[in-house]
Amino acid sequence: MVCIKFLTKFMNTLEGEEKTVENIEKKFRKFCKSAKNKDERLCYYIGALETSATGILGEMSKPMSWGVPADKVCEKLNRKDSQICELRYPKVVDLATVNLKKLKVKDLKNILNNWGEECKGCAEKSDFIRKIEELMPEHAPEAHAARTKEEL
Repeated sequence: MVCIKFLTKFMNTLEGEEKTVENIEKKFRKFCKSAKNKDERLCYYIGALETSATGILGEMSKPMSWGVPADKVCEKLNRKDSQICELRYPKVVDLATVNLKKLKVKDLKNILNNWGEECKGCAEKSDFIRKIEELMPEHAPEAHAARTKEEL
C-alpha cells in the first residue's frame, strides 16, 4: 500500500528531529515536493501539495507527533478519505528476466514512466520495446548487463 510505505519512509527522515505538529507538516510538504506518481497522488489527497483541493494534513501530523505507527495513521486517514487506501504501486517488473514482447503496452508505458521518459511517436508495441531496450543501459544497467549476458 502506498500510504504505509510512503509514510514509513517519511517517518524515517524524522529521526532525531523535533516531532511537533508544525514541524512534521512543514517537513512533509517539503518531502512531497520530490514525490512522483502514486506518492505524489497520496500527497495530493492528504493536502500537502499547493494544488490539493482538500487538507487533512492535521489528521496525519497529530498522530505522527504522538509516535503512532504509519499503518495506524493510514487507517485514520482512510476514515477521512477512502481514496488514500485505494492507491497501489504498479507491479514491479524484473527487466533482467522478463520477455518484453509478452508484456502489455500499459506495462511498457509504466516502465518508461517510472524512468521519467516518454515514447513520442510510439504507435506499436514494438516501438515501446525498442525505446525500452535503447534506454535500458542508462536506467537499468544491471538488467541490461544480465540480458546481454543471456544473449551471448
